[in-house]
Amino acid sequence: MSDHVDGPRSIGDPAADLTDLFVFTSPENPARTVLAANVFPSAGEDAMFSNIITYSIAVRHVSVAGIGNSAKFQPADDEIRFSFRFDVLIPDAAGKAIQRGVCTLPDGRALSLTVNDETGASTPEGDIRVFAGLRSDPFYLAWDIAILKTLPNLLQHTNVLSIVVECDTRRVLDLAKGSLFGAIAETVPPQQRGLLGPAIARIDWIGRPEQTNMRLNNPAMSAIDDLRDLWNQQAPFAISKQLQPLFLQRLKDSIATWDMLDGNADWTPEAIAATANVFLDDFLLFDAAKPITDQSHLEIEKSTLSGRPYQTGGGRTVDANSIDILLTWLVNRDREFLLGGATGATKPGLSIFPYFATPNTELQTVAESVELAAAPADVWSLIGQFGGTWHPLTARVNLTGAGIGQLRTIQTLDGQQTIERLEAIDDATRLLRYTNIAGMAVSHYTGTLEVKPKGSGSIVDWRAQFVAANATDRAMKVKVSTLLKTGLESLKSRFGAAK
Repeated sequence: MSDHVDGPRSIGDPAADLTDLFVFTSPENPARTVLAANVFPSAGEDAMFSNIITYSIAVRHVSVAGIGNSAKFQPADDEIRFSFRFDVLIPDAAGKAIQRGVCTLPDGRALSLTVNDETGASTPEGDIRVFAGLRSDPFYLAWDIAILKTLPNLLQHTNVLSIVVECDTRRVLDLAKGSLFGAIAETVPPQQRGLLGPAIARIDWIGRPEQTNMRLNNPAMSAIDDLRDLWNQQAPFAISKQLQPLFLQRLKDSIATWDMLDGNADWTPEAIAATANVFLDDFLLFDAAKPITDQSHLEIEKSTLSGRPYQTGGGRTVDANSIDILLTWLVNRDREFLLGGATGATKPGLSIFPYFATPNTELQTVAESVELAAAPADVWSLIGQFGGTWHPLTARVNLTGAGIGQLRTIQTLDGQQTIERLEAIDDATRLLRYTNIAGMAVSHYTGTLEVKPKGSGSIVDWRAQFVAANATDRAMKVKVSTLLKTGLESLKSRFGAAK
């Protein structure tokens, strides 16, 4: 959720799919502010930034133009913008492929950087430091939010591509004009007119978390049009006046739906309308002169809507529990805190630059087994052939080469293709080990199939280890587990289940 896979267009271009936006005070130096945006949900270890997309974080001064049911945050016209462009991969001196990029700073200076260099790159003046690279996804979602059922973190072990800007707050943000700001991030393709019409203004943009996936496309609402791609084409800080009524009505309906999800009406119609108006102007509010903490997310909006001065810097830290904070407000208007099934992301944020935790590279394991009535040798004679087609989901298998290193290309009944390589086979111990080369959203995939005696029959163990890539760990575990179970269960009809 958050802003992950928030519409058909961003799903088709994951490197341009913004997942989150953060603004917080640097834990290393309270005189510096950190602006960060993440893209590429469930990024694999080889994920890279697009070389044609411009990745930008933009900040504007904001003033409080109304409070209570007339709450309004008015952005200024002047913009403080950091824009990143990246090159194609090139080999370094050791032959390893690397990606370089340039961050264009608000005053026009260009700061070169190397992707995945944890030290980042700094201006000679020391006022700005930037980073870009693969990191652990700090977002966590532990709900089936349509029915308010708690779950484990659905994004466990996933990674994203992060861009981080750390700046000298007073020198770069110009606090002389005020300390309240609104921030957005956007991904913009080349602005060339296409054959079928005008160019796409942007692939994706984000202000506050969950504008698209929870407010505009509320999963608790049925039979609604998906407005997310239409929303993502809007200009941040300037939503189309023609389309504002459409979006505003959807926001009102969505908040009203959230309100009744627990069966209690905590929102008045006036409060719903006022809150929808605030969300329509979608930017992440932060006050650079006040404390930004893990708990301060959305405090500026909530206080202003309640008619009282805000006390914190708002913003959003790496470890902020943004989903539970938002759900509690929408569902019961902070009457009772709603805690999901996880208390943190896969890894907590860092207290040092670049503030986002290192990528998740731990192997995940799926193991299934079946006990059969047949002797091990009989079972092995069927499944111990690397080119065999015994699995019920297999349409055909083509072999390339022979012996260790042999490749098998598997065509499945649903038209998919998987390529695997034989790494080891031992007829004496009845063990076969193989790796995945292509066709699955994984890296470092190793499968092991083994047949052992048990009682008067046998037991077949099938194990797989992998790192998910371009898919969530949860989704890949379900997919691999289904593959293994389906194959093993099919053996019962051939050899009989052990009694």
